[in-house]
Amino acid sequence: MQPKELNFPELDRLYPAMPDCSRILAGCRRADYSASRVATAVEDCNAHVLNLNVTDLGDEELPVVFDLRVNIRNVESVARSLERYGYRILLSETDGDADSDTFRERLDEVLRYINM
Repeated sequence: MQPKELNFPELDRLYPAMPDCSRILAGCRRADYSASRVATAVEDCNAHVLNLNVTDLGDEELPVVFDLRVNIRNVESVARSLERYGYRILLSETDGDADSDTFRERLDEVLRYINM
């Protein structure tokens, strides 16, 4: 059985994008799911869980799928941590304005502050 298309549009209505956050869609077997283990994996990366939604995409291999929002931009470290805990990463993305212009503006502000 093939899972449904992996994307976030349904949840985007309920949980709109936030700046400086990332989202991960991950899955596991039902017996392997634990919200506290997910939170521990995230906190191992000095991040915090902002939102955790558990769903089912109809896949026999991964009966439990969860959408996770964390408060850091670089989602790679959190994804690796979740994989170490046995979760399979299906999709990840950064919310909000994660472009280099925002980063550049913040860096310019810091430099102006230092020069004062």
